[in-house]
Amino acid sequence: MEGTEGTQQPHLVLANKLFLLTHSDVDDIQKVRLREEVISTVLADDMAPLYETLAANSVLELDQKVLDSMRVKIAEELKKLDEKIADAEENLGESEVREAHLAKSLFYIRIADKEKALEQLKITEGKTVAVGQRMDLVFYTLQMAFFYMDFDLVSRSIDKAKNLFEEGGDWERKNRLKVYEGLYCMSTRNFKKAADLFLDSISTFTTYEIFPYDTFIFYTVLASIISLDRVSLKQKVVDAPEILTVISKIPYLSEFLNSLYECQYKSFFSAFAGITEHIKLDRYLHPHFRFYMREIRTVVYSQFLESYKSVTIEAMAKAFGVTVDFIDLELSRFIAAGKLHCKIDKVAGVLETNRPDAKNALYQATIKQGDFLLNRIQKLSRVIDL
Repeated sequence: MEGTEGTQQPHLVLANKLFLLTHSDVDDIQKVRLREEVISTVLADDMAPLYETLAANSVLELDQKVLDSMRVKIAEELKKLDEKIADAEENLGESEVREAHLAKSLFYIRIADKEKALEQLKITEGKTVAVGQRMDLVFYTLQMAFFYMDFDLVSRSIDKAKNLFEEGGDWERKNRLKVYEGLYCMSTRNFKKAADLFLDSISTFTTYEIFPYDTFIFYTVLASIISLDRVSLKQKVVDAPEILTVISKIPYLSEFLNSLYECQYKSFFSAFAGITEHIKLDRYLHPHFRFYMREIRTVVYSQFLESYKSVTIEAMAKAFGVTVDFIDLELSRFIAAGKLHCKIDKVAGVLETNRPDAKNALYQATIKQGDFLLNRIQKLSRVIDL
């Protein structure tokens, strides 16, 4: 899935190749090509720190001459950058000094020296006054954090960006931050918030540096399917013009979304099998593969059972195009986990739904909260009496 607009940050393209290079489902022929592309990128950008790490992890073979050559080039470039900083501090103004420090920060990012890049970005921030420019430094940090999948750094950077926006900030950068935060939420299994943030950004998307627009739509649809109710899904996703213009370019995604909404369960399971391969090979979604597969099946089974008070297992199996034994095993797991509100009558071969009464649940919750409040008031009255 590649977009036609904007350019993805080269380091994030490299990060995806490194992920695929170590993935068990990628065939050996493709890994040979990926290894050549990774080596080419590492050498082109003199990424000595990354080269050493990859060699230590047996991803690449260490060539000491190549490593020494990269270190010499890095030392020469750093000398030039330090000379520019010294010249700017002696002869030029504050903006030139900041630009010289920024150039050094970007150089450390380019060679994948994370610790020194973070130190230099902090120095550059000290030389920066404008809120917009300080926000740009946060975006550089976020890109680097996603390269290393350092979610603690991502979280701290997002909080920092939000604090900066309290001082002011333009809408374009605020919308960009929503996409970064959405990716963070999706990568940490908060699909509901990710869906909300992605849908808010869908008409103003300009964040091509972290992923192409096609990939953004792919993430938006996947997060929305397990997060939104049926009415919201129709309004915000199924009929969204921004999604309709792109979704057919992404294999299986249109069928996956529309067959679910239109209750065409055989088609859904067919598309479901195809879409799983995309999720497996996505570096942000791969850690949540089993969780997502479980959630989407909960959604589709719940949707099917919503229409019935009782239904035969055979009829459900036929609707999904699978065997009775498969459905029986699947549902028993979800029922035991509390994901589906129904019970299986194995003798009669029937599923009986026992959906909880929403009004009764609300009444019980109100009573429980009332009891809790009364207990708190009683404790407070005792303290006051003392």
